[in-house]
Amino acid sequence: MTPHHRVNAFCTAYGLRLPILMAPMAGASPPALAVAVARAGGMGACGALSMDAAQIHAWAEHVRTQTNGAFQINTWIPDPAPVRDRAQEAQLRAFLGQWGPDVPPEAGDAPLADFEAQCAAMLTAGPSVISSIMGLYPAAFVTAMKERGIRWFATVTTVAEARAAEDAGADAVIAQGAEAGGHRGSFDAENAEAGMVGSFALIPAVADAVSLPVIATGGIADGRGVAAALVLGASAVQIGTALLRTPEAAIPASWAEAIGRTAPEETVPTRAFSGRLARAIRTPYTIAAAAQDSPLPAPYPTQRALTGPLRREAQAANDPARMQMWAGQSAALTRPDDAERMVSALWKSAESFLGQG
Repeated sequence: MTPHHRVNAFCTAYGLRLPILMAPMAGASPPALAVAVARAGGMGACGALSMDAAQIHAWAEHVRTQTNGAFQINTWIPDPAPVRDRAQEAQLRAFLGQWGPDVPPEAGDAPLADFEAQCAAMLTAGPSVISSIMGLYPAAFVTAMKERGIRWFATVTTVAEARAAEDAGADAVIAQGAEAGGHRGSFDAENAEAGMVGSFALIPAVADAVSLPVIATGGIADGRGVAAALVLGASAVQIGTALLRTPEAAIPASWAEAIGRTAPEETVPTRAFSGRLARAIRTPYTIAAAAQDSPLPAPYPTQRALTGPLRREAQAANDPARMQMWAGQSAALTRPDDAERMVSALWKSAESFLGQG
C-alpha cells in the first residue's frame, strides 16, 4: 500500500482532512491548541495525566463549543507503587533546595489523580479516541471503549510492545521514536533507556510487525519528517514539540524560545524532573542532577512530587536554567506560527515531497 493509500484510509476512518495529530502533552494541551489543530483538519488532543474527572469533562466541552473536529484524550497507565527510600529522599530534598524553595519532608507523598475516575470520565466525555502511554489499558476498559464506539491508540516504543498492543485490542499504535520530547512511553519504566530506538528504525519495524495503522511520533517537525514517516510505513504522524512554539500552547516564553535554538545534541534523556525517563532541553539543572556526586532521582511519582516546588517556582519566574523544558531532537526545525496555519503548512510541505500517489 502506498503512503497516499494509507493516509486516505486513515483520514477517512477518523474524519480528518490531513494525517497530523496533536500529541497529548500533559500540562501543555489547552483547548485552544486542540481546536486549532482540528480546524486545520487534524486531530486535537488532551493530556489528562494531572486532570480530575471534572477537568476532563470541562476540557472536552470547551473543545466541542469551538469545533466538531476529532480529538483524543490520553492518560498514563499507572506504575506499581514505588519503593520509597526516605534517606535518599532527604538527600534529594537537600539538593533540590539548592535550586529552588525548601522541599518539606511530606512533599513526596503527594497523590496522583485517580486513574479509575479518569477512565470513567474519558468514557463519558466520548472522544473519538482514547490513547494510552506507559502500558496497556485493562481488558474491561478496552471493552467499555469499544461498546461506546471509541477507538484506542496505544503508544509503543518497541516492536514487542506494538505486538502486545495489537493483541490487547488497540485500533492503532503510536510508534514513539527515541527522538521524541517529553516522557518516554516505555512499558518498563526501569529499563526505558535500553529501549531507545530511533524513529527511522522503529516505524518500519512496527509497520511490518502489526496489521494496525501506525502513527509515527518523535523527531517530526517539518514536511520532510512527515513525508519520511509516511514512506517508512506510517499512516499518520503525531506532533508535539513543533506545536509548543505556537501561541495557542501558551507555554512560558523562555521555553518556547529555547526550543527554536536547541540542536539535537542539546536535548537529554533525564529522570531529574519526574523519575520517569523523558527528553528535555539540557539546562544547568539537568547537568547538575546528572553529576556523579548528585543523588539519584527517586522513582516516579515520588520524584515528580519532590520537584514540584522547584518546577512551579521556575515556571513562575520564566527561568530556563531550572525550568522543565521538554523538547524533541528536531526542536530547531520548528517555527513560531499559529497552530492552524502551521499544521496546514506541514501537510502542504509533506505533500510536495510525497508527490502524486
